[in-house]
Amino acid sequence: MPHTETPGTEAVPATRMRWWTELPLILLVYACYSAGRLVVRGDVSDAVDHGLALLRIEKALYLNAEHPLNRLFTREPWIGIPADFWYASLHYLVTPALLVWLFRSRAVHYRAARTWLMTSTFIGLIGFTLLPTCPPRLLDPSHGFVDTMAYYSSWGWWGGEASAPRGLGGMTNQYAAMPSLHVGWALWCGVILWKHGRGRWTRTAAVVYPLVTTIVVMGTANHYFLDALAGAAVMGAGLLLAPHVMRYADVVKARFRTAAAAVPAASPATDAMIVSAGCQTSAGERIPRQRHPESRYGPGAEPGASPSEAGEGAPAPAR
Repeated sequence: MPHTETPGTEAVPATRMRWWTELPLILLVYACYSAGRLVVRGDVSDAVDHGLALLRIEKALYLNAEHPLNRLFTREPWIGIPADFWYASLHYLVTPALLVWLFRSRAVHYRAARTWLMTSTFIGLIGFTLLPTCPPRLLDPSHGFVDTMAYYSSWGWWGGEASAPRGLGGMTNQYAAMPSLHVGWALWCGVILWKHGRGRWTRTAAVVYPLVTTIVVMGTANHYFLDALAGAAVMGAGLLLAPHVMRYADVVKARFRTAAAAVPAASPATDAMIVSAGCQTSAGERIPRQRHPESRYGPGAEPGASPSEAGEGAPAPAR
């Protein structure tokens, strides 16, 4: 009877992911992300021009939600302070936690989700490189924005330069605002929770987390609304490219394994010298086509010996 799979289930991969290979890969991608933000600082004047251009576009399209949200976060500490903690911490806690959860509990879906996240992150690095953008909080105060991270810095571990710990703000690229990977990663978390989580509370968190993150990045004056849209677009592009990335990775692995298998280890049997030149010996032969004397004349007999000389125990000839 043929085996049928239950609809909606997937076959478990033949090679299970191992944490000691996954962890260095994730750390490598995050190191590239951090190094890209650090190295590609861009020209400050260009970054300011790009930020002002985004602000003008938003005002023309009546999408400028940053100003009212920023005024609310500055006026109400009970909103602004938790928002700063949200911005400075959850970005680095929730995403790795969901990766670990997928790895342990949803191994079938882990590789696709991880590849989607990493592909989108690399696309975001391209955006940082091509379009350095000054966030609203770093614009001239005449534009009406307050840096809530600096405003409430006495309440948290961050300083006035960035969401990094005090004294380390200069090690980050503060002009890496377009696209917003805070929003992009939060959207990834929401999709993962909605698709693979269970229960009403999980579905609620899947909607609330990316929505609140979008509000937080604008209210704290760290991103424009268009940055948030770009973050969502980057995740969409990463989702479309992830299957191709996995397929290419499989091809590379297959070629590597084929190349490794093409050089087998030397066998001891092949190292031994062959002296028979392809001839086979039969029973009783020491070398091909030469029988042992005992096999022709019997045990104890010699070639040319008569039956009487074959031995004392040889039977007498019949009369």
